[in-house]
Amino acid sequence: MKAKKIPFRMCVGCQTMKSKKELLRVVRTPDGEVILDPTGKKAGRGAYMCPCEQCLTKAFKEKRLEKALKHQIDEAVYNALRAGVTE
Repeated sequence: MKAKKIPFRMCVGCQTMKSKKELLRVVRTPDGEVILDPTGKKAGRGAYMCPCEQCLTKAFKEKRLEKALKHQIDEAVYNALRAGVTE
């Protein structure tokens, strides 16, 4: 039997490669709304990050999440993401 390939993604906060299941997906929907995607299957442009406060803070300060999603993100959206990350 051939071993199944494990997909890896890079965290936008700490820039480390981790398996896709370890990371959270943030998606910009076709409507332009930025939300946390717990299933990882919503339509739209996605970015991955570690489920920790430090990576979210770093992505916010250096505008890495905005660059990955190619969309400006309001601070209210970051607060909503922060609430989702800490849960």
